[in-house]
Amino acid sequence: MTEIPNVGEGTYVDLLSSVLESVRLSGSLQFCFMPSGDWQTDAKPSLANLSASNTGVMPFHIMAEGTCWLRIEGDEVVLHAGDIVVFPFGTGHQLGAGKDGRLIIPTGDLPQKPWARTPVLHYGDGPDLVRLLCGYLHCEVLDFAPLQRVLPKLVHIRTTGQAELAWLSSMVRQIVREVDEPRHGSQSMIERMTELTLIEVLRHQMSDAEKNVVQTLPVMSDAVLSRCLNAIHRNPEREWTLRELASISAVSRSGLIERFQTALDTSPMRYLRDWRLYLASVRLRNTSDSITRVAIESNYGSEAAFNRAFTRAYGLSPGAWRQQGNG
Repeated sequence: MTEIPNVGEGTYVDLLSSVLESVRLSGSLQFCFMPSGDWQTDAKPSLANLSASNTGVMPFHIMAEGTCWLRIEGDEVVLHAGDIVVFPFGTGHQLGAGKDGRLIIPTGDLPQKPWARTPVLHYGDGPDLVRLLCGYLHCEVLDFAPLQRVLPKLVHIRTTGQAELAWLSSMVRQIVREVDEPRHGSQSMIERMTELTLIEVLRHQMSDAEKNVVQTLPVMSDAVLSRCLNAIHRNPEREWTLRELASISAVSRSGLIERFQTALDTSPMRYLRDWRLYLASVRLRNTSDSITRVAIESNYGSEAAFNRAFTRAYGLSPGAWRQQGNG
């Protein structure tokens, strides 16, 4: 009989860890945006358009100074100094201050790359200065379709006044300091610190079970799904059968299928396949392992079968995917 693991806080953390361990951030871009007075930006997701690839592009804004509003799909929130907002799917949004302010499009005013230092764009010389660090990163884990279904369109973290986020607040201040007082290697430091900041934001979003699990990751509150997902994520290379996964989950095969369909709009075996293909996509971009080796270790009987499955999932052959990531 297949052993049934205990379900509790550790289960959630283990599953979270397996996802976060696969996160790769690359291809980042940052610039400093300093408007004053009444203003508003275009609502189009223009940050993503600055990237050569639209796959896994995650725009963000770090509020360094001042206050402004953020509008996204009919909702409005107020951002304060120390706030970080991330858009996992590049959802169009608008920033601004006051009412009916002048339209500014900072991405259209950026200098040509490469940049020796982080560009700083000033608009107006009035009071109520706002300072935002804006940009995007490529986050490969967003290529994993089931995760896309449970992440929100907007992640909003307030770092000021929260003891558990004190180091993150300190990181934001250090990023601003590197922008204001550039030194040798500042550009590289800003990129690395931004990546760490964004990973921590995602970690905080997904691991704050008490506040976010019901709204953001409802699948994690389901003991049956947690057992199954932990088994898959801990040992994705195993030749799992639906019977084994159902036994581990302490539910019938039909019950497990129904749980997956309701929560993730997929089946257990499709989820397993998609997770293996996602892990393969990361290996193709970040290692020199041969496609044949990746195919075999992803539980495909032949490279041809792996090529067909990968191309259906990602729209590119494994070789083209690797070349695009290294281009």
